Amino acid sequence: MNFRSNASADDSPDINLIPLIDVLLVILIFLAATTTFTQERQLKISLPQANAEQLTAPSLEVSISQDGRYAIAGVIIAANELVTRLKAQSSGQTDRALLIRADAMAPHQAVIHAMQAAREAGMSKVHFVTQVSQ
Repeated sequence: MNFRSNASADDSPDINLIPLIDVLLVILIFLAATTTFTQERQLKISLPQANAEQLTAPSLEVSISQDGRYAIAGVIIAANELVTRLKAQSSGQTDRALLIRADAMAPHQAVIHAMQAAREAGMSKVHFVTQVSQ
């Protein structure tokens, strides 16, 4: 018979970490699911003011409609004809300005295409026609 106590046996309770990990994981999932990320949808900017002056140099006018069609002097043209028409209309005058009259809802790509066509036609002055807001 062994009446001696076992000195190597540890009777302290063990901490079970699995339930603790489960609770922390549920809290983490809850925080991830309920967190909302806000984005700035609108920038508050102050636009510069300008006093416009009348153009004195002769200019060409390209109109861009809401659906992205082009017109020079009231004649509707295709997008691939824009460069050749601008070269023909400017007739080698490099000081001639191009006025772009774009609809407010016109695609940006159409406006950029008109600017590229002006550069390819050798026109260095490009202006945008706007209206005064009241």
